[in-house]
Formats: sequence, structure tokens, C-alpha cells
Amino acid sequence: MRYAIIADIHSNLAAFAAVLADIDHRGGVDEIWCLGDVVGYGPDPHQCIELLRQHNPVCVAGNHDWAAVGKLNLAEFNPDAAAACRWTAQQLTPEDIDYLENLPLVIEKDDFTLAHGSPREPIWEYLISVSSAKENFAYFHSQFCLVGHSHVPLVFRLNETGACSFSQFSANIGLVLARSRLIINPGGVGQPRDGDPRASYAILDGEARMVRLYRVAYDIGATQASMVRHNLPIRLVSRLSYGT
Repeated sequence: MRYAIIADIHSNLAAFAAVLADIDHRGGVDEIWCLGDVVGYGPDPHQCIELLRQHNPVCVAGNHDWAAVGKLNLAEFNPDAAAACRWTAQQLTPEDIDYLENLPLVIEKDDFTLAHGSPREPIWEYLISVSSAKENFAYFHSQFCLVGHSHVPLVFRLNETGACSFSQFSANIGLVLARSRLIINPGGVGQPRDGDPRASYAILDGEARMVRLYRVAYDIGATQASMVRHNLPIRLVSRLSYGT
């Protein structure tokens, strides 16, 4: 079985469509695993939900998904994110709202645990340090965990001696699933934050026991123009050009 691992689409239809096309170009997958934040920031929340649902994904909830349906207090967001959340909420259909409201926080699939932020705090916690990652290994029972939220491709490894280490998850280099426990972040589809503006996602090959990261160019200008038309915050528009 082959699985596409995607996270943080963030209402960026151009980026999401480019990723789906790249998946097809690479032979397709049997299932899509989505690590949350389908909406927020970008200009196409309804369209992204609609396109994702066409693929019958396995999907968990992200903080922006919850915020768009009133399950989080917008006071906890920065002003630009809160403004985008309020706009997003006005674009959703009743079916969109029902879908986002009913997304689970955590899903276990075979050897993998799926969460948006972390297994310990699925909605809010960012796993960006070795210390927080090491603590989180106690909060899931599977060998591997997949997370999003930081929009940065990362791998945390817990070896058999209990030592935890960190590495960047680089494109086109296979990550072998061996004996160590891993927490893997495939980066962001719709708003990368690692200095590379290209959309980021991964493919898991269950038979080969390997995960490989891919970067995909998309029409950033089209997304930015749409954001400007909808009067979304200019900082959210400009950051797409730089992957920050």
C-alpha cells in the first residue's frame, strides 16, 4: 500500500491541486492521510474541503479547522490569523462545517499515529525541539507518529537506548522505517515555513518501508492575487513568496 501524507493545506487550492497532480505523476496512492488545517490563511476554504473529500481521506482536525467552526477562541490567534479565520468561517457551507466539526483529534493507522500538533496536545503543541519531541514519544503507542502544524519538514528519532535526535526531512531522500521510533512532519502544502515556498508532502511506501518527501512548485501568484481580491491580510499574502 502507498499513502500520501499531507498537512496544512490552508485553503491554498493551487498548491493542493499541484500536490495531487504530482501524486498522480508518481503513480498514485491507495489513500491520503491528512494531518489537519485544511482551511485557514488562504483564499479557497470550501474548494479545498470539497477537493479533499473527493479522495475519501483519513483526516484529523487542526487548530484552524476548529477555529473556522467556532471550537476555538480567536483571541488565541495572532491578528492576521484571526482575521483569516473570521473570513474563512463566512465561506463554509453547512456540509463543510459538519465535516470540520467531526474530524477526530488523533487517528491510529497500523504502525502510525496521526495528529496535527502532537500526540500529547493534538491541536496546539508545536514539535520543533528535541526536548518536546522526546516527551511526546510517551503519548503514542505505535512505532511512528505523523504530525503537521509547524509547516516544517522534520524527523525526530528515538533509538533503542532512549536517546532522541533531530534531522531535517530533505526532499527526494528516502527515510527508511527501521527499528527506531519516529515522529515525522511532511511540511506544509499551502504555507511552507522552511524557507522553500514550494508545496511539501510525503509518500509512504508500506511495502518498501520507506517515506520520501517531495517539493512541488505551484502558481503562487494566482493564490496571492485571489487573497488580495478577498482582502486577506497582506502579510499572509507576501509570506507565500518566501516560504516563511
